[in-house]
Amino acid sequence: MRYGIDASNLRSGGGLNHLLCLLEHRRYSQGDDTNIILWGSSALCDLIPPRKWITVKVVPDLDAGPLKRLSWQMLRFPKLSSSACDVLFAPGGLIGDHHVPTVVMCRNMLPFELSEARRYGASYMLARLLFLRLLQAQAFRRADGVVFLSDYARDRVVEQIGALSGMTALIAHGVEHRFRREPRVQRSIKEFSSAREFRLLYVSIVDVYKHQWNVATAVADLRLKGMPITLEIVGPAYPPALRRLNLSLQKVDPTGSFIQYCGEVSHSELHHRLLNADGFVFASTCENMPNILLEAMAAGLPIACSDRRPMVDILGEASVFFDPLRPDSISRAIAGMLQDTDERTHIARRAYEQANFYSWEQCASDTFSFIKECAGKRSADQAADIWD
Repeated sequence: MRYGIDASNLRSGGGLNHLLCLLEHRRYSQGDDTNIILWGSSALCDLIPPRKWITVKVVPDLDAGPLKRLSWQMLRFPKLSSSACDVLFAPGGLIGDHHVPTVVMCRNMLPFELSEARRYGASYMLARLLFLRLLQAQAFRRADGVVFLSDYARDRVVEQIGALSGMTALIAHGVEHRFRREPRVQRSIKEFSSAREFRLLYVSIVDVYKHQWNVATAVADLRLKGMPITLEIVGPAYPPALRRLNLSLQKVDPTGSFIQYCGEVSHSELHHRLLNADGFVFASTCENMPNILLEAMAAGLPIACSDRRPMVDILGEASVFFDPLRPDSISRAIAGMLQDTDERTHIARRAYEQANFYSWEQCASDTFSFIKECAGKRSADQAADIWD
């Protein structure tokens, strides 16, 4: 079977990492009958290692601006796919009117969480999200199959746009083995001091729905109460959100003595940050399947996390939870975790064990099997229509 992959709107971050891991572990799924043709930008295609079963097509239009990229994807690409592949997979969640069976992935929940999208105010970002909502709703209704990463995502999308005519599957992302580490022995907070403080880590894009400023305020409150804790914030930034974070840091830690924003770190180096941390915090209010949370779980870290779905579904008993909009709630949760060594030991162990359920081998196997199933159903339906 000839599998096509539309990578036209995968630029960086979790979407790019998902594609690379999917291709890396493809050998666990369909054996030697998997032949893939992939369309993408020159930068993306340079990241695909040469393999005899994959053909990479660099599309010059995908190195241009967003309108030209979208025009190619929605108008020109459908004419190419019909002769090049038997089924098309679009992990970016957008498709044009293709003649071959199509499978899309739901990755971004912001277009379907309008209360979260409104945090951007009257801006280009809000307009973009509303436009994406229209395009993705059309893609999900049109597709032969939709891959959801979580029950929460499927529930919300169906609630927003109605029942889908195609097949659906729940296929979670995996965790690379370099992130996995047995939980360390948890030390009493009394053993930490100004010479060796408890290192709390928050990895995520600085954005309006990630609330890093609330975490910074909470950590500053704990410092005032005498707790030896530091906070490291890692990730790229949406400029207006970064300005808000910097204003908060100037207020609570103007000298940068206990809170540090480190900017973006390459994903290939991210495991070092996790393995050197003592704890992890995640304060997002809008997610689908946050891979960094899975990676923190696999790293055996005690976690303090937002009490929103899907985080509570993923973590269960493997975290202390807080209201991400309230610094006092964040402060209490982190303080409780630090002061209760047994609780810290329990949630770190539970997180590590639950992370074992997420593997890229399983993700690749399930994904290619589902794509093949959707293609087979389209063929069977067409044959039945002929006989009818």
